[in-house]
Amino acid sequence: MKKETINIIGWIMFIISAIGFIISSIGSFWAMFGSIFFFIACFVFLIPYFIKDN
Repeated sequence: MKKETINIIGWIMFIISAIGFIISSIGSFWAMFGSIFFFIACFVFLIPYFIKDN
């Protein structure tokens, strides 16, 4: 497997865990805030994989 493929699989697993944290934090503002922040951060780290180099 290529290194990029393993990295993307890892980030997908982080996104799935972030979704789990979001679901488990329903009813708690600060836990929900942190979970959503983590979820968004996972997507920010994925941006370089989808931007093509010149």
